[in-house]
Amino acid sequence: MKRTILSVTVVATLFSCNSVKDVNTSTLSQAATLLSSLSSNSTVQQITSLFSLLDTNNDNAINSTEAIGSVAENFNVLDTDSNSSLNLTELTGLLSLLK
Repeated sequence: MKRTILSVTVVATLFSCNSVKDVNTSTLSQAATLLSSLSSNSTVQQITSLFSLLDTNNDNAINSTEAIGSVAENFNVLDTDSNSSLNLTELTGLLSLLK
């Protein structure tokens, strides 16, 4: 229940931001749901799906405006090369943070 409330809160907050006005709401909702379901037992395939959902401009990177939830909260930790974007390998680091 707590994760569902968090997911709804994240989506509602994002809808109020100008940077995500053009984002497909279904995609954003799917990303929030997938993110809230991740655990230390999650697979790289789930992270790959999350990456695809978050990469809204299809540039093969997640920037800080595309990140939501724990990805946004841990963006600087995950951005190991400090280039202000996350590639798939860096996003996979989220799994170690979930332990």
